[in-house]
Amino acid sequence: MPSRKDRSCPVRRFPPFTERSAIEKVRLAEDGWNSRDPAKVALAYTVDTRWRNRAEFVTNREEAQAFLTRKWNKELDYRLIKELWAFTGNRIAVRYAYEYHDDSGHWFRAYGNENWEFAEDGLMRARHASINEHPIREEDRKFRWRLGRRPDDHPGLSYFGF
Repeated sequence: MPSRKDRSCPVRRFPPFTERSAIEKVRLAEDGWNSRDPAKVALAYTVDTRWRNRAEFVTNREEAQAFLTRKWNKELDYRLIKELWAFTGNRIAVRYAYEYHDDSGHWFRAYGNENWEFAEDGLMRARHASINEHPIREEDRKFRWRLGRRPDDHPGLSYFGF
């Protein structure tokens, strides 16, 4: 990770955020979660990170990694799109949607909002998520790229009206 004084870094990945750096931070988070690699994703959070995710509360990086492992063992073929909603100082608000199926082949789409707070080093210190989901038919899926990072030319949430 570049240091705060590294001027060669094209975008500041630590607070205070600009619109450009907040958009990049959101895309980096989306890319990480689409990797479905709990150990890698957990490194984006402080060791004492605090989360609220539906009715579950996470209180450190180790718990975040365990949460993500359980999540992606249950939510198969997971594909996520995040979009910046607002930002200020060391906080970013996003909206997102993701699609997945369970082990019986039933598809779901989840919609949510997250409020993020970052430490000075750019790691996420707090994550508050509100999520709703509903079943969808396989033919109603919108997120059909190959597993992994969403292609740059794939539409975002606004395109779908989500």
